[in-house]
Amino acid sequence: MAEKLSEEQVAEFKKAFDRFDKDKDGTINVHDLGTVMEELGLKPSEAELKGIISQLDTDNNGVISFQEFLGAMASELQTSATEEGLREIFRALDQDNDGYISVDELRQATSQLEEKMSQDELDAMIREADVDQDGRVNYKEFMRILTQN
Repeated sequence: MAEKLSEEQVAEFKKAFDRFDKDKDGTINVHDLGTVMEELGLKPSEAELKGIISQLDTDNNGVISFQEFLGAMASELQTSATEEGLREIFRALDQDNDGYISVDELRQATSQLEEKMSQDELDAMIREADVDQDGRVNYKEFMRILTQN
């Protein structure tokens, strides 16, 4: 995934990595991470620091290499882009910009499809996503239905 980053992004992430790599050994260890977090006013425990390191440490050597850091940053960028894409889809469906997708808005959106959906099918779609049962789907409900396994 890191291969999809531009040269500028890689350079920016290298600068960030270097700020974390306090002892300049080419890796971020528990001590490096703790120092940066303390500079930010945070006081995580050693167990919390080790947990953060282990999430990014794909080769399980106890430290984060630049490649591991880059992979995590690329993954985060992709997640952010996906979330923004879903937000755009929600905005397009929410034609009156009231923060909800109604059955009527869903009907309008699906009217462009080759195979038309019945009122019962549209109602069922809204019911499935509509956790609070108010007859419309808010952004949180929209995201839940699209991202559930």
